[in-house]
Amino acid sequence: MSRPTLLITRRLPASVLERLRARYEVTVNPDDRPLGREALLMALRTYDALSPTITDKLDAALLLNSGLKTRIIANFGAGYEHIDLEAARSANLVVTNTPDALTDATAELTLLLILMTSRRAGEGERLVRAGKWSGWAPTQLLGTDVKGKTLGLIGFGRIAKEAARRARLALGMHIAYHSRSRASAEEESALSAEHHATLDSLLAVSDVVSLHCPGGAATHHMINAQTLARMKPSAILINTARGSIVDEEALATALAQRQIAAAGLDVYEREPVVSLALRELENVVLLPHLGSATLAARTAMGMQMADNLDSFFSGRTPPNRVA
Repeated sequence: MSRPTLLITRRLPASVLERLRARYEVTVNPDDRPLGREALLMALRTYDALSPTITDKLDAALLLNSGLKTRIIANFGAGYEHIDLEAARSANLVVTNTPDALTDATAELTLLLILMTSRRAGEGERLVRAGKWSGWAPTQLLGTDVKGKTLGLIGFGRIAKEAARRARLALGMHIAYHSRSRASAEEESALSAEHHATLDSLLAVSDVVSLHCPGGAATHHMINAQTLARMKPSAILINTARGSIVDEEALATALAQRQIAAAGLDVYEREPVVSLALRELENVVLLPHLGSATLAARTAMGMQMADNLDSFFSGRTPPNRVA
């Protein structure tokens, strides 16, 4: 019996590829760049399974084509707003994701951005690299202490809760949150987390606002000129979630005019393009989508993706099915 064919759109850790090749006829995109629409359509018509990433947009116009061979889209990543789930269902395509594997790595990056922005580490690193540092001075690059400050989390899923736990224990921060559904009393008690029924209420009390909600139409430009105006002038914005949540033009204006103190971003509206207005500002830390970029996390994501594929081709329901 022939083995299922699988196209992987980006290079994955070696141990993941080794496991997949033991069971599937694997093809890896040799360019390690996002596939264009024609290449994606060709893949859907050629392979039994497709493993895309967030850089591969699979919309209705692609998924509702005739003659598709693909039966499962095993996404490498937790987010799946780049896949039209309704169209996938109409095309009888199973879609899976990898929701748990990147929790620790992304929570760690959240804390990294909190510390980098509050202590102006990006500015200091650039000063040294440019050869402009003239030596220690008592008032040079004075930052902000985070101990005792309030971390306001928008969204309260796995990553947000882990970031909250670490910020509370390691940094001594107070925790507040706003989300579509309220956490249990036990979870709130464990994290000493204060629930805010409205976004406005959370923004008003938070010293650091960290985004942990999904992308998509419901959260598009949730952070905009109006919501930025409701934050403290001393507040910091952190985004390790999705670039579409933030109106980057409004954010650049708020940072330039010091309506808020700083921002730390790992995701962007038009990746890999980053707004020139943001790049020219000193009070923003810009990272190249490093949220899950540890070998352990990316390997775990790949193994979880493989679990989904193995279940599907064994006739079982994949453990992380989203469509």
